[in-house]
Amino acid sequence: KTTGFTAVSGVGYFVNTTAGAITVTLPASPSAGDVVAVADYANTADTNNITLGRNSSNIEGDAADFVINQEGISITLVYVDATKGWITTDTGNSSNAFISPFICATGGTITNTPTCRIHTFTGPGTFTVCSVAACSANNEISYMVIAGGGGGGGRHGGAGGAGGFREDKSPVTPYTASPLDGAGPITVTATGYPITVGSGGTAGNRNPSSAGTNGANSVFSTITSTGGGRGYTYATGNPGTGGQPGGSGGGGGHTQCSGIPGGAGNTPPVSPSQGNNGGSGTGGPYDYSGGGGGGATANGATAPSVGGGAGGAGATTSINGTPTGRAGGGGGGNYNVAPGGAGAATDGGGAGGGGPPGSPTTATAGTANTGGGGGGYGGTNPGNPSPTCTGGNGGSGIVIIRYKIG
Repeated sequence: KTTGFTAVSGVGYFVNTTAGAITVTLPASPSAGDVVAVADYANTADTNNITLGRNSSNIEGDAADFVINQEGISITLVYVDATKGWITTDTGNSSNAFISPFICATGGTITNTPTCRIHTFTGPGTFTVCSVAACSANNEISYMVIAGGGGGGGRHGGAGGAGGFREDKSPVTPYTASPLDGAGPITVTATGYPITVGSGGTAGNRNPSSAGTNGANSVFSTITSTGGGRGYTYATGNPGTGGQPGGSGGGGGHTQCSGIPGGAGNTPPVSPSQGNNGGSGTGGPYDYSGGGGGGATANGATAPSVGGGAGGAGATTSINGTPTGRAGGGGGGNYNVAPGGAGAATDGGGAGGGGPPGSPTTATAGTANTGGGGGGYGGTNPGNPSPTCTGGNGGSGIVIIRYKIG
């Protein structure tokens, strides 16, 4: 045979690929015991491959075509059942006779769409590529890497910034990516890729005085997303520190004298930007308000004269098979009688809300595995600070990897 054809059970074929690659389509609706044999006639399958088209049946238990890519290989296939499909019964070199046109990998929680496989990491692990695809284009994967959100500030508190959001969509994986698509292509090889999923930052407190922390970084291969900046907490020392920089910046607060600025986002800088700035704190006597935390696609809002600033919007992607918003900034707190700011309303991604005034209740935390910033805490009525005045913790990050399987 010198051109593509559909095989018939009970026949052996010498396939000559001297002029180019050839596809041998296996019989449709086979029965148990059907047999097909294929041999590389001209010893050219290493350069011009022979593809075994599965024709809706599995091959070696996989719903994928296989490629004969070694010189001089002969292979006999017998159909067993719907689970295993066609299996090889030659001298035991079937693993060398053909390779899948798609990646085979392990690690994380694995789900499938009709054409793609998705690995979701909500904690540390390893994405292990057991074998690469015969087609080089199928070795470029899609990924999303989100860091932990920053902790929200305590009394007069600014909100935590969202964890850095980075995504790249492979041309062969069909889904709707976020506006931040384009972090850079990654073509995998047969090796293990350690995964780091950043924890959310801890919240700031008024009593005892604690500034809280930024979120932790998330890492996959050459991609690092930076943890979100913590929000400003009153009475943590130098008021000039303000909200802290990070993937997205933390919100600023108030010192009873003046507003404190929010932290810078996209720190360190990458393109496309991994996040945005936190909002500044403002307010007059007893209306001390914290700014909103920056989000993946928008700055945190500067606090109004009364009330906390809203968090910046996150980003929505369908990399996991469902449109999901993540990495929104937390809402800032307000010291007196106004409500705290809302977590990001659009593409909020689990961002925490600002704490209520007049109560020792803590602000709302960012949701786990969203990278959402923690809410800032406002405080209690004038002259009566609560025992804790605690902000909300940031939400932990997440890493998702997607590649073509059909």
